Amino acid sequence: MNPSDYLVDTGVEWRRSPAPVPYRAALAEQEARNAAIAAGQAEELIWLLEHPPVYTAGTSAPADELLDARFDVVHTGRGGRYTYHGPGQRVGYVLVDLSRRGHDVRRFVHGLESWVVGTLANFGIEAWAVPDRIGIWTRDIDGAEAKIGAIGVRVRKWVTMHGFAVNLDPDLSHFGGIVPCGIAEFGVTSLARLGLAVAPEAWDEALRARAPQFLAALTE
Repeated sequence: MNPSDYLVDTGVEWRRSPAPVPYRAALAEQEARNAAIAAGQAEELIWLLEHPPVYTAGTSAPADELLDARFDVVHTGRGGRYTYHGPGQRVGYVLVDLSRRGHDVRRFVHGLESWVVGTLANFGIEAWAVPDRIGIWTRDIDGAEAKIGAIGVRVRKWVTMHGFAVNLDPDLSHFGGIVPCGIAEFGVTSLARLGLAVAPEAWDEALRARAPQFLAALTE
C-alpha cells in the first residue's frame, strides 16, 4: 500500500506516515486540511501515524490530572481530557465533511468506536465502548476492564478533526504521567500486553478493510 492513496469508491485520501510525526506538526496539518475541506479545496482524509512521546490536553483537562509532565504537553482543541501518544500506539486522524455525511456528530463518534471495536475483533480482542466512559475498553490480563483505545474529536464548520488512538505496543508506564481521559479507577492495556504482536502495517490493513463500512454508516 502506498503511503498515500484513495479508498475505493469514497474519494477519501488514505495516508500512512512510516516515521513518527511530531504532534504539533500533525496538529497544524490537520487544522490546514480541515479548513481546506470546509472550503471545498481538498479531499477528506484518514491519516494513520504515530507520534514521539507527548501528552495532549483536551478542552476539559484539569491541571491536577497532569501528574508528571515528563514529556511535551500540548493543549489542543479536541474534546476530552489528558491523553498520551507515543511509539507503539497507532493514531488515526479522521477528517471528513459531516455536512454531506449526515450532520450527526454523535453518529460520527459512535462510528469511530464501532470501527475500532470491529478492527480489534479481527485480532481476537473483544472490546466495547461504555456510554459514561470515553474510550475503547477490554479485559486486561487480570480480568479487570482496561482502556485499549482513546477517542477524541473536534468538529469545525462540520468538518471533523482528531479521531482515535489504539495501543499496539506502547510503553504503558508513560501513561503514569497523567490520569488518562480523567478515569483514574481503570488501567490501560495494549495488544502486546494481551499477548498479541500486531505490526502497524497489519493493523492499518485491517482498519482500511472496514473503512468503507464506517463511512457508509455515517449517512444511514
